[in-house]
Amino acid sequence: MSPIPLSLEYLLRPSSSTSEKKPAIFLFHGYGSNEEDLFSFAPELPGELMVLSVKAPYDLEPFGHAWYAINFDAEYGKWSDDEQAKESREKIMTFIDEAIKAYNLDEKNITLLGFSQGTILSYAVALSYPEKIKNVVALSGYINERILTANYTEKDHDNLHIYASHGQVDQVIPLEWAQQAPELLKKLGIDYTFEEFPIGHGVSQQNFYSFKKWLENHI
Repeated sequence: MSPIPLSLEYLLRPSSSTSEKKPAIFLFHGYGSNEEDLFSFAPELPGELMVLSVKAPYDLEPFGHAWYAINFDAEYGKWSDDEQAKESREKIMTFIDEAIKAYNLDEKNITLLGFSQGTILSYAVALSYPEKIKNVVALSGYINERILTANYTEKDHDNLHIYASHGQVDQVIPLEWAQQAPELLKKLGIDYTFEEFPIGHGVSQQNFYSFKKWLENHI
């Protein structure tokens, strides 16, 4: 099945579901990576899900892609381009709406799965537009409140479910940043699971099977 051209580039694994509307999972890779990275999960993900692994819109030199720039500055240290991140948040939302129409997806059964920068964007989309998203699998990332919509706290988050995990020895995104997520999710009344694994910035086999089981129970 060749992907239908949409506003962002992506790889596709069809759904095995015979229902008229298909449940779907959208995969968002980390900084400097591409759509092939998380697509390696596709053969192991539940068959009824249509899998769309999306390529971030900003090119990096000499290769790789990003959802927003991360700048390394001697004076200010590492900082993120929040305006560009907000633009990507909206690009992702547009892409999801396009995909729902193009593939007749079940708009009430949309899951986001992100890794690192892809997780930061998945949180931003789901917390800003909880009426559009059912589940989030948030791997090795954190919530950046500066890139959420201004009115996100007024939204109804009751139908949103989140699985978050982080490596205890992550050298890229500090564990403490990820550990702040549960407090915010509790305040919003979101059903969540948060797990830590004895790994660095990555997804171990144990981590993979844990989120896969969670996913099977939530789609």
